[in-house]
Amino acid sequence: MNTRSILICTLRWATSATLAVSGYIHAQLWGEEYHSLPVIGLLFLFQAGVSFAFAVLLLIGTPPLALRVGAAGVAAGALAGFIASRTVGLFGFTEHGLQPAPQALLSLLAETATLLLLAVWQATLIAQERAAGPPARTHEWRPPATRTPPN
Repeated sequence: MNTRSILICTLRWATSATLAVSGYIHAQLWGEEYHSLPVIGLLFLFQAGVSFAFAVLLLIGTPPLALRVGAAGVAAGALAGFIASRTVGLFGFTEHGLQPAPQALLSLLAETATLLLLAVWQATLIAQERAAGPPARTHEWRPPATRTPPN
């Protein structure tokens, strides 16, 4: 196993772990506090389920680009919801600062780490493709040259 393979494997496991942490935090908050909130409660439950699903899917085989983009969308969506709930409100729901503690801070760290890990992962894959060089050229078929008989 070469260094890049080890790095990609490490990035895969670390990204999966940060998504699982985010999912766990959202599930915990849903169970303790947010399950009774009409829309927000469902969003917390949805976030938990989708985070866990992406965490598992990233560990199965080599995830395609669409799966990595989806995982980034899950993390970015959670961060956007966090910011909205503390600024303009989200479906009439607002919170302040890093409350509830410590879950708010841990969630921010997990989702930010997910995005950073996915960015490094993608950059590593691009560098790996460039290092491999262009695909080998195959012999191109050309029609036989026609000869004009000498006069």
